[in-house]
Amino acid sequence: MSSGPEEEPVSVLQRFEKRLEGLVEGAFAKVFKGVVHPVEILNAMQREAEAHKAILAGGRTLVPNRYVIDLSPYDHSRLAPYAAALAQELAQSQAEFIGEQAWTVYGDVIVEIERGEGLDTGMFRVTAEVYTGGEVAPVSAPGGYDAGPPAYPSYDQGGGYGPPPGHGAGRNVRLVSGDGRTYPLQMGSTVIGRGDQANLRLPDVGISRRHARLDFDGGQVVLTDLGSTNGTMVNGQRVSAVALNPGDMIQLGTTTLTFRVDG
Repeated sequence: MSSGPEEEPVSVLQRFEKRLEGLVEGAFAKVFKGVVHPVEILNAMQREAEAHKAILAGGRTLVPNRYVIDLSPYDHSRLAPYAAALAQELAQSQAEFIGEQAWTVYGDVIVEIERGEGLDTGMFRVTAEVYTGGEVAPVSAPGGYDAGPPAYPSYDQGGGYGPPPGHGAGRNVRLVSGDGRTYPLQMGSTVIGRGDQANLRLPDVGISRRHARLDFDGGQVVLTDLGSTNGTMVNGQRVSAVALNPGDMIQLGTTTLTFRVDG
């Protein structure tokens, strides 16, 4: 990649603002006049991710994937008609930010917008958690990003936060295309796309030049969409970042790849 301003968090913010503008034809501008603004929330979510990094075995950096946004009762009531759309945009932008930093998450990036009793108008609180599907490891005390340093569990020393069962180290991990071609995955990061900078190049016009990235730490494989034009689907669901399970079907453009684990 050329030195990119695009690698700086500001580009994620700029894209987020553009998407907000088109989301409800300017209604956001009216809703947020004088109250909390979504860009402030996204900024706080980025700071939360930065503040709560944990190093996984294999050197990957794990950050929270679940963000709960508490808004003041007044802001929450004004925002209610747009809450679902805003949560989706915040999640997508946070996933792009995490992807650009080459960090790892467990599963999808999730954003939930809730009513925060006792918060003054214009104030909000962001709480971040690592959500593994069954267990939640809270990493932010109430008070959001200005709370003191959190006690963070060690993710490479057991405690229930290691790779999911069935993802033992040393396994033969590969992708298999619909026509039978096999793409073995190496440790580290593999970028899928149709451009020169992709490690795994697929000649499909529906695929972006840098479409998605696979991160393999010897235990699990995490798939992250890199802000692709047409998105990345796993088992028919659009994803931003997700840990793969054997047999998962990944669709990029018109190409389908099956995730296989042997051994």
